[in-house]
Order: sequence, then C-alpha cells, then structure tokens
Amino acid sequence: MALAAPENARSRVAELEAQLGALVAWNVELKAELGTRGVLIRALAAQVIALQERVDELEAKLRQDSTNSSKPPSSDLPGVARTSKPPTGRKPGGQPGHTMSKRELMPIEQVDHIVELIPERCEGCQAPLSGKDPTPERHQVTEVPPIQPIVTEYQRHSLQCDRCGAKTRAALPPGVPEGDFGERLCALVCLLAGRYRLSKRLVQDLLLSVTGVDISLGAISNLEQEMSEGLAAPVTEAAAYVQQQDIAHLDETGWSEGRANGRAKRAWLWVAATTLVSVFIVSTSRGSEVAKRLLGEDFTGILCTDRWSAYNWYDVVLRQLCWSHLTRDFQGFIDRGGEGGRIGQALMAQRNRMFKWWHRVRDGTLSREAFARRMRKVERAVGSLLREAVLRAEKKTAGMTEEILKLENAMWTFVGVPGVEPTNNFGERTIRNAVMWRKTSFGTQCPAGSRFVERILTSVTTLRQQKRNVLEYLTAIIRAYRCGGVAPSLLPS
Repeated sequence: MALAAPENARSRVAELEAQLGALVAWNVELKAELGTRGVLIRALAAQVIALQERVDELEAKLRQDSTNSSKPPSSDLPGVARTSKPPTGRKPGGQPGHTMSKRELMPIEQVDHIVELIPERCEGCQAPLSGKDPTPERHQVTEVPPIQPIVTEYQRHSLQCDRCGAKTRAALPPGVPEGDFGERLCALVCLLAGRYRLSKRLVQDLLLSVTGVDISLGAISNLEQEMSEGLAAPVTEAAAYVQQQDIAHLDETGWSEGRANGRAKRAWLWVAATTLVSVFIVSTSRGSEVAKRLLGEDFTGILCTDRWSAYNWYDVVLRQLCWSHLTRDFQGFIDRGGEGGRIGQALMAQRNRMFKWWHRVRDGTLSREAFARRMRKVERAVGSLLREAVLRAEKKTAGMTEEILKLENAMWTFVGVPGVEPTNNFGERTIRNAVMWRKTSFGTQCPAGSRFVERILTSVTTLRQQKRNVLEYLTAIIRAYRCGGVAPSLLPS
C-alpha cells in the first residue's frame, strides 16, 4: 500500500500535464481565431467606412442641381428652388406711365396695296358725306402669299455635226447646278437645320407643307455637304479673326459622333465666342489641345472660362473665372454643411456684395475707380475664407477650395480690365442653341456631318451677332461655290 501513492501521484501529474497541454493548444487556437477575427473586423470596418463614403457621395450627387453644381437647369427635378429676385409688389405687365409698345407702320412707298375706306353717310343723321380726309387713320395688315416653288426646266439639245458626225450637247448656264435644287432652297434647308434646329425629317416635312417642295432625306444631306464645302474658307477666316481678339469666351458641351459597338461615340462641341465672331469645333477630345487650336498658340487676350482643367495651360493672370460657376461651388459648400457650410455662407455674402456693386458699374451709377477701391476688401475677405476652408472644412469642400485657390488671380481680372465680365454667361449663351440642337439630333453620324455642324453654327451665330441676314448670306455662299467665285466674308465690315 505504501508503494501505490507515488504511482497515483505520477498518474495525476501526467493527467494534469495533458490537460495543461490541451489548454495551451486551445489557447494558441483561440489566439489564432481571435487574430483572424480581428483581421476580419478591421476589413469589415474599412468596408463600412468605404460604403459610408460612397453613400455620402451618392447622396451629395442626389442633392446636386443647377444651383450648386455645373449641371444644367434642364436636368433639375421638379420643385428645385432657384434664387429669384425679391418681389417688387407690382403687377405683371406694363406699369403706369410705361410707353406702350406698338408695331411700327411700314412706309407708304413700301405698301403693296392701298384700300381707301371713305364713309358715305353721317353716323348721326345719315346725311350724305363728300370729300376726303387729308390725314386718314392708317391700319396695315401683313399677310404671307401662298408659296409656290418656281421650277425652271433646262432642255439641253444634242446636235450632230454634219462634218465629223460628233454629237454636241448644250452646256448648262453658269451657276445652274447639276442637281435638282436652287441656291436659295439650299440656303433655306441649311438655315432650318443650323439655326432652327430642325431634323432632316422635319425639314422635309416643313418644305412639303409650306412650299410644296418634295425633297428626299438624302438630298437634304447632299445640300448640307455642299453648304459645308462652300463655308470652309469663310469659317477658316473667322477662326483666324477670333485668335486676334482682346477677349474670348470659351465653353464646351457634350456631343456624339458616329457609333461604336452599338453605342454613340463620345465627342465635344467647343465654342470660342467674341463680340462679333464666334467659332465652333466638334472634337473627340475635351483636352487642352482643342482650346489651343481654337485660340492659337500666340493668343494674348483675356480668356473667360469655367474651372475646367483644359484651360489651365493658359496664363492665370490673363484668365477670368466664371463667377456663376463659383457661385454654384459656394452653394455646394453650404449644402454639404459643417464648417465648410459656414464658410460657404460667408463666401456667398461677399459674392452678393460684389455683384451688387458690379451691377451699378454696368448701370453707370458707380465708377470703375470706386468699384476697384471697394473690391480690395472683398478680394482679401474671399482669399482669407478660402484658405480657412482648406484648413477647417470637410474633405470634399477643402479639396475643391484648393483647386479654386490655384486660380485665385483669375477670379479678379474683371475688376481692373475694362470690357471683361465676371461671368462666362456670354460664352454659355452662345453655345446654348447648339446644346438644344444636340438634344434633338443626338449628334452627328460621321466627321463630314460634324464639319457641317461646325461651319453652319459658326455662320448663323456670327451673322446674328452682326445683325446680318442669314438666308441672304447662305444663298450668296452657294452661288459663289457653284460659280467658282469668292465666298462672302463672315468678318464684320
């Protein structure tokens, strides 16, 4: 019995050692599992953060509209509140003392028909009346006569020579096209497309309904290409003119040219707008090389643009940033809230002060010298607020502010340079007709179609800027092209 105790002790020790080994193994396994779970938790936490950032980004996009981003007003959902002028309390329409607008009478020598209406009896007693009123009341009615196309048939005789037997067919007179349609009809087709944004089918329908001319879609395309070739030289001359101007407004909008894999290929329509001449270009690039092509490498004028990076190659001291776009940026600060929202409110207050004074400069009630003096304080305040936003605002607002500060000098060019506006509204108005055309035409099918768009938009826009008759000019272009003459210029006389 005395020998059994040590044996039991050894057995117990072995058992405890086994249990301890199991505990150590379990501990190692537990630590490994905890490590795996820690990695998984960190991965899930990172994923949650990424998803939250994505949700914030998508919610921010949902809140974007034309008041706080570069989105056009046409993309706004119903109910978007836009900044409006404060109510004046006046009723709509002409106010008391307002001079009534009335259609001017045409000079008597330009009137086609005159109908004299002479009363025969007195309204009061029915006695006969005689004589004429030396100053009768004039009432004119303007009417459009029924439009009938003028069809001229050229019968080209072929005669055989009695001497050699050769046959000779009479040639068409100079200026008569080999095709079926005259120069004015060609000009009208291109005017309806380039100015009034009608599709080829609508042009076809309008001509048949209004003029009685039946024309195929293919013939319309052919006439457009003929006009495009005739406009090539005047448009090239207009592009060179734009590059010599002191101030130019550049803008670009989405376009499409052709299709690839069943989808429209992305392109962009650019404009360089000056006071009297504007030039359009369709390009598959939205990069700086297109802006350089429009302006030329030697351009030294003031360039008015938004903050798109394609313009950053140009000297910042010769640029003017669009304050309409800056206003939307500041509104975006406000809508995102936080410290950036507070700074955005302060920036918007300075913006409102600036525009209040600028409108007085335009109205002639504040001199440019006084305006420049007042603006020094505004410039300092805006610069200080932007730098504060970089340090204190939320990530997206701070990042956008850093980009604005890179172009800070371009915010204030209009203060010291007469003729420069604080916005690029002129450029945006110039391209708006093309934007509406794109929405109905969905772009062009090939490079040749894009050249027509460039040239017809350049022509009709420039002619309207100069208050010249567009139809007469396009008619003269086709006449010169068909006769081999010199095309009329688009430059101001």
